[in-house]
Amino acid sequence: MSSSFSFASASARFLRAAAALLLSTGLVVAPAQAAAPMTPAPDFTLRTLEGKNLRLKEQRGQVVLVNFWATWCAPCRQEMPKLNALYDKYKGSGFVLLGVNVDDDARNAATVAGKLGVTFPVLFDTDKNVSKLYDLNSMPSTVLIDRDGRVRFLHRGYQDGYENTYDKQIRDLLKE
Repeated sequence: MSSSFSFASASARFLRAAAALLLSTGLVVAPAQAAAPMTPAPDFTLRTLEGKNLRLKEQRGQVVLVNFWATWCAPCRQEMPKLNALYDKYKGSGFVLLGVNVDDDARNAATVAGKLGVTFPVLFDTDKNVSKLYDLNSMPSTVLIDRDGRVRFLHRGYQDGYENTYDKQIRDLLKE
C-alpha cells in the first residue's frame, strides 16, 4: 500500500512541476473571454481578400463593425448589400467595416463577395479560431467596437431592418 501512495504522490508532484513549467514558458494561456459589451474586443489578425494581413488592434481610433458571415447563410447574403451601404456612408468618417468569412474555402467566399459587390475588406477565418475567440453560435454575427477597442454592441443573427439599428449605433459611436 505504501508503494501506491508513493506513486500517487510522485505523480502529483510531476503534474504540478509540469504545469509550473508550462505556465512559466508561456505555452499555456488562460482561455480567452468571449466578446461582451464594455470589454476589450479580442484582438486577431486575418488574411484579407487581397492577401494582406489585417490586425484588429491596428484599427484603434476608428469605429469598427466586424461582421461574421458564411456563403451558406441566406441572412448573411441578404445583409451584405445593406452593410455595403453603411460602409460607403461612413467610411470617410472614421468607420471601418470588416467582413470575416468563416467558410472552409476562401475561394468560394471571394466569389460570393464579388457577386454581391462587397467593397469593404473581407477577411478569412477558415480555421475558425477568431469565431471561437468571439464565441459565435449564429450566423451572421455583428460586433460594433468603439474607438478605444471596446465591444459596445453584439448582434447575433439578422432580420430585415437590423441595418437601421447598426446605422444609429455607428452614428452614436462616431460622435463619442
